[in-house]
Amino acid sequence: MSTGESQKILEMESFHTRFSAWTPFSNKSLNRQLFQERVALISHWFDLWTNKQRQEFLFTMLLRCTKSQLRFVQDWFAERKQVARVDFCTVLPRRLALYIFSFLNPKDLCTAAQVSWPWKFLTEQDCLWMPKCVRFGWFLPYTPTDNEYGAWKRHYIACVSNLDWLTPREATAVYGTLNEPKTEDEELQERRREKYLRKIIWEKIALHKKQLFKARPPWGSGACCSRLVSFSHQPQPSQVGQEREGLCEALEKQLVLASLDALPKRSNVSGSHSYPLLPKKTLHGVYENEDNTSHTSQLHVILISSRIPAYEMVVDSTKAGAVAVVYEHSGMTLESLLCLVDRALHGQKAHSVGIFSDGDSRGINLLKGYKIAIKNLLKPEVRDFWEKLGSYVATEEEGGHVDIFVPLGASEEGIEVLSQLSQLTGTFFTAPTGIATGSYQHIFSDWLGLEWLQLPPTIYFNESKLQTWSNLSDSLEDTLKSVRKELNPLFKDLQKSISGRMVGQFLFDTMNLAHILNIQETAQVLADGLVELSKADSDKPLEFLSHFLLKKCSKKSSNSEGNVTLMECDPEETFGSLGKEKTITEDSSEDPESSLSKSSLNVKVLAKLSERRYVQTLEIVRDVYVRPLRASLGSNRAILSAANVQIIFADILQILSLHRQFLDNLRDRLQDWGPAHCVGDIFTRFGSQWTPYTNFFNNYSVVLKTIEKCRDMLPAFRAFLKRREKSIVTKMLSLPELLLHPSRRFEEYTSLLYALRLYTPAGHVDREDLTTAINQIKNYQGFIDQMKENIKRKEQLSDIQKIVWGCPVLSEVNRYLIRVQDVAQIHCCDEGVSFSLRLYEQIHDLSLFLFNDLLLVSSRATSHMPFERTPKTTYHFIASVTLHSLFVEDIPDSKYVKNAFVLQGPKHEWICATEAEVEKFLWLSALQNTIRSSMK
Repeated sequence: MSTGESQKILEMESFHTRFSAWTPFSNKSLNRQLFQERVALISHWFDLWTNKQRQEFLFTMLLRCTKSQLRFVQDWFAERKQVARVDFCTVLPRRLALYIFSFLNPKDLCTAAQVSWPWKFLTEQDCLWMPKCVRFGWFLPYTPTDNEYGAWKRHYIACVSNLDWLTPREATAVYGTLNEPKTEDEELQERRREKYLRKIIWEKIALHKKQLFKARPPWGSGACCSRLVSFSHQPQPSQVGQEREGLCEALEKQLVLASLDALPKRSNVSGSHSYPLLPKKTLHGVYENEDNTSHTSQLHVILISSRIPAYEMVVDSTKAGAVAVVYEHSGMTLESLLCLVDRALHGQKAHSVGIFSDGDSRGINLLKGYKIAIKNLLKPEVRDFWEKLGSYVATEEEGGHVDIFVPLGASEEGIEVLSQLSQLTGTFFTAPTGIATGSYQHIFSDWLGLEWLQLPPTIYFNESKLQTWSNLSDSLEDTLKSVRKELNPLFKDLQKSISGRMVGQFLFDTMNLAHILNIQETAQVLADGLVELSKADSDKPLEFLSHFLLKKCSKKSSNSEGNVTLMECDPEETFGSLGKEKTITEDSSEDPESSLSKSSLNVKVLAKLSERRYVQTLEIVRDVYVRPLRASLGSNRAILSAANVQIIFADILQILSLHRQFLDNLRDRLQDWGPAHCVGDIFTRFGSQWTPYTNFFNNYSVVLKTIEKCRDMLPAFRAFLKRREKSIVTKMLSLPELLLHPSRRFEEYTSLLYALRLYTPAGHVDREDLTTAINQIKNYQGFIDQMKENIKRKEQLSDIQKIVWGCPVLSEVNRYLIRVQDVAQIHCCDEGVSFSLRLYEQIHDLSLFLFNDLLLVSSRATSHMPFERTPKTTYHFIASVTLHSLFVEDIPDSKYVKNAFVLQGPKHEWICATEAEVEKFLWLSALQNTIRSSMK
């Protein structure tokens, strides 16, 4: 090949192109130059294109890119152009997203639900809407299922739609106000007036500070001379500062009150006329005469004991003008209590002092170990306490008084305590009469010797809050009764165990083992004495224990002879003081004049307070509930149907009419009251007219179910109940709570009739009628108790049916639960050997439910949850056996098994064993007695 041909081939290779006839393939420099020229050309064309053409070009280019090239574009955008519009619901955890949505109000939540499906799902969660419903007292009438959401939102919308909305004009007609915006001139005038008042106040304060500075002694600021002056002549810096601050605050408060009192009222409700500006001369005149004005607020102090249940609510219900002082019931003395009162008064005199403590009609449980009654009222420390407390209160001529929130006015001993306190201190003492229902309801009854219009509870407390606390304390007392009933056996065993340990430790420390074995009976008596001492909570434990031991000695000596040392102690002389009190009580009933006066007093209290208060409670049901519901029947917006109104309120209205007639009979009898008059015949006639009560108690469960059903199904009725219950008109009670009063009324009648008969002489004509009335009420109370027992039995059956999985229907007529026993099911490993050598092993835990006609057998499983101390117990149904086909066989105790027995039915057999021998004995005796009773 020639040289020219080779050079020609080389030039052709150097200009060889790839994907373009004009791009050199092997010449990199030329290739780079041509690439830059084409990029510049394309950029020039891109600048000349329209927006649509640019978008088409970019779309075409992105379609031709590979995945790595697209990733390069994405990274470039992530570095230079941050993406700001990201849905936080899809990025953040659901808990944080719900927390963000919780700050929105209901209207904003409904708006956010329209953004997208994720937002709709989150904004309709129950955790967002439930607090908004509970805040207004709108509770869901059912429990939502696991897969249901949005129930609380729908409930909120339904409740809001049933509210009564008022326009501004309608609100003006109802409430007398109209919220219209003020004009600019009115706002400017008010700002100027406020600024001017503040300037005047600060000028007066500065002038007063200058006067205080001038009045200081010349040695107060010296450094050397002040050390030579006696300390008694130099005021303490803390006292000077406190006096200065107190004077400044009092001056500022009086200036503000005086300026506000001098302002005229607005001329109309529209607010067109604002308050005029006071001239400077008028303001100075007000301030110059401030020392001559008698605008001083009365100081009221209330002492609240920590023994009061939920005393925090009592403190919260105090008014702004009352000073609440909480003191500990245990661990304090009378002197420390006086120090608290002195500290609260700051050297001033109180217009009234109240004592809110525990107690009864005979005394005040002021502190632990200090029960103020007749017997200890004249002790030096008690007398000194009351005299000092009376010195803190204004005199009786000035209207000062001491209010004791204990029903001392309900008995003669309590009235005597009040009279002696008034004589000791020279201050007027008052207390409630105590004729009221429920726990701590006596504070709302009539008070003794009131000459002013305002009752003591309204002086210190907010009436609605105090009524709420009283109802809560009543429910707490009922709860505590049930708790005490359940824990009473445990506490008894615990008391015996602790007292036994104490006696045992004492005997082992003082005697040897031989002596201990000989005095086991003495140790048992000491243990019983310690148990009784813990129950009595006596102030003198040694005297109480000695009296208890003497009683035991007298009983022992009367049953056996030979113990001469014990017979030397005469128990009659030891307990002579107790016998005297009983003799005085018996002698007092033999005095006809005093008995008749007391009987007359009790009859008047019964007629004017107890029966009247009960009738007023029934009239609340009629006025607050029945009349508005019946009035709505005649309109187009009926709240409840006529049939439901008749079912709920027909019986209670008949009871109201019956008691109004009974109250009228009592009032007619009291008009011409005398020693020979009787009141028992009225109660006897009243006892033969209890048909409305019988109808009410028979329909009681139907009434409550009707109220619950209408509340759940009718939003209008639910809103109607919400507006009326828990208000001052209804004494902070709901409709079901008001319907409880008829069942409690018979217990009050029993107590009152016993009091009447106690102060009625044996030969009086009225005594026989009172005895007949008491028997009538007792018989009817037995009927009520039987109905309560039947309802309780039905609840027990339903509870057992709920907790036992797979349990058949247990609710049948006359069936009730007798005993529940936890046992271990055991299995015999080898039945071929004799009973004494048989080995048993536990296979299951069983629970035996004994009813009056059958035995229910269920398995019992116990599981522990993480971080929980209390285990969870579950029951599974195994079998139910009728008692007349159940065979019971005892297994004697051996080396390998104890406390075992056999239960054999038609198809099953269980070998069971209890933990203790006592449990086995009680279970078998109850089972045998029940089987015998079922076969009769």
